[in-house]
Amino acid sequence: MNWPYELQIGWRYTRAGRATRRNGFISFISGVSMLGIALGVAALIIVLSVMNGFQKEVRDRMLSVISHVDVFAPQGQAVDDWERIAREARRHPQVAGAAPYVAAQALLARGDDMKGAMIRGISPQHEPEVTPLAAELKDGPLQRLVPGEWGILLGSELARSLGVAEGDKVTVVSPSGQMTPAGVVPRLKQMTVVGTFHAGHYEYDSALALMHLDDAAKLFRVGGPTGVQLRLHDVHQARTVAADLARMLSGDLYISDWTRTNANWYAAVQLEKRMMFIILTLIVAVAAFNLVSMLVMTVTDKRADIAILRTLGASPASVMVIFMVQGALAGLIGTLGGLVLGLAVAFNIDVIVPALERLFDTAFLPGSIYLISRMPSDPQAGDIVPIALISLLLAFLATLYPSWRASRVKPAEALRYE
Repeated sequence: MNWPYELQIGWRYTRAGRATRRNGFISFISGVSMLGIALGVAALIIVLSVMNGFQKEVRDRMLSVISHVDVFAPQGQAVDDWERIAREARRHPQVAGAAPYVAAQALLARGDDMKGAMIRGISPQHEPEVTPLAAELKDGPLQRLVPGEWGILLGSELARSLGVAEGDKVTVVSPSGQMTPAGVVPRLKQMTVVGTFHAGHYEYDSALALMHLDDAAKLFRVGGPTGVQLRLHDVHQARTVAADLARMLSGDLYISDWTRTNANWYAAVQLEKRMMFIILTLIVAVAAFNLVSMLVMTVTDKRADIAILRTLGASPASVMVIFMVQGALAGLIGTLGGLVLGLAVAFNIDVIVPALERLFDTAFLPGSIYLISRMPSDPQAGDIVPIALISLLLAFLATLYPSWRASRVKPAEALRYE
């Protein structure tokens, strides 16, 4: 092959030396370094893929209940002509659906039990366009929300804590009361539980109640919808779409997207993922810098070879390149091995984890404790590519000092005792 001799010698040093006792330990250190890089890269890919899977699972369950973008009036007032707002919003290519809503907080009472709840007045006709939960309930409990009949849908955990089932009565206590000679008296309304729902997200299962839009507007005296919910084709474009709608929509309106509505959760997930990436990258760095010791021992062992190359006309830069190639190839092999191992586990974790659970007769994610009972995984190119590049960069940096030391070897001194 017509490759430069630096590459050929560097490649030969990478794969040679295992047969002799003198080079055996160097080969062992080289193998451990490559294995360490591979395990570090694989660990990074697996952990970040599982974190992505958990994030996607929780986000999808959250967004099955809430909208991607909310357009609402200030101070809980009714919006003017929600249909016009919906038409204007649909002009944006990302907007897939729109539905009016009334949002308020209230207390739900059943005997001596009383729970705080988020009340959402919805339109059974339009809500399935916006939330997957409503689409699931479209042909069932959602049809029982009839204006004037004062029916209410409760989250499964909320219904359990109140001890109610379908057909039972609950009392809704509105915080905005009415003036009487005795002072402000909260408004009470007895409603019939027409069904329950299970979103799979504890926050909403334990605190969300749905009722018809017209009933909610009458109960809370807002005169109509307080906002419009929007669903997008791409959930990741929520912030961009919200900014675009702020310029497109007319009227005195506030616009918020799901990442701001759930800002604490979103920020916590991003911070946790970033910190985990940094911590696990240190594992790759430790493994990569094991190459330093391997190359230092190789340079010491190859001093005579270096001297001969120098006497044959090799420049110090060429000697440096030879050992940089050796270290870089070790880093490349370790990185590729880690990519293969990490992706193999990440894409098959739904098979591996159940097998381990059966083997050890245990459950890693008990359904009674955790929100998710299975181990999700979502490998993303946006994580995998930086992992590979950082691993290769660290391996390359680890070769610089030993390679520079090799280029400083003086031929006369190296051959004196040979």
